Amino acid sequence: MKPQSDAPMLRNTLILGICLWGAASWWTSRPIEQPPGVLAEASPIQTDLAGAAWFDHGDYQITPLATIELTARILGRENYRFDGGADLVPTDLALGWGPMSDSEVLQHLEISQSGRFYFWRANELPVPRRDIEVHSANMHLIPATDRVRDTVAETREGQLVSLRGYLVRVDRNDGWEWQSSLTREDTGAGACELIWVEELTIL
Repeated sequence: MKPQSDAPMLRNTLILGICLWGAASWWTSRPIEQPPGVLAEASPIQTDLAGAAWFDHGDYQITPLATIELTARILGRENYRFDGGADLVPTDLALGWGPMSDSEVLQHLEISQSGRFYFWRANELPVPRRDIEVHSANMHLIPATDRVRDTVAETREGQLVSLRGYLVRVDRNDGWEWQSSLTREDTGAGACELIWVEELTIL
């Protein structure tokens, strides 16, 4: 009698392991559901800086332009690994406050992120367009510490987070540069916030 091969058992074990890993990954990254109502009432608090000294961060020079503090709801998150800023900003968070932290409003919006932009669409606007534009933003996060980096990696859509840091300009010796928006009133290219994050807390 020919000995039975262990290949089918190994294959089944591997398939089961992949399925369990996928289920666990989905469970730990699934969106958090929130009740109706505004969850983050206040707009971000910003204090402009003049003449702040730049500092080195790896291959980059970071120049603080303004302080920023905020509490907001995560509307979406997107990791980046291959674009020009991925080593500096591994994750973008689309954040919302005021009406854009209200599940009653958000259920009417389809939100996505791609190419360092945040997009929304609606068949029928639940609030005026301008309310959507000035109460949400795509934010490029530069972790100041490993602890912040780890916390960013744990974030999930629907969570409330508080954040403290600096809106910054980033320069590299080869002439590459990246600068934050300094207002929540703008839209389109250049409207995203580039933030040196000193503290990030999941609420």
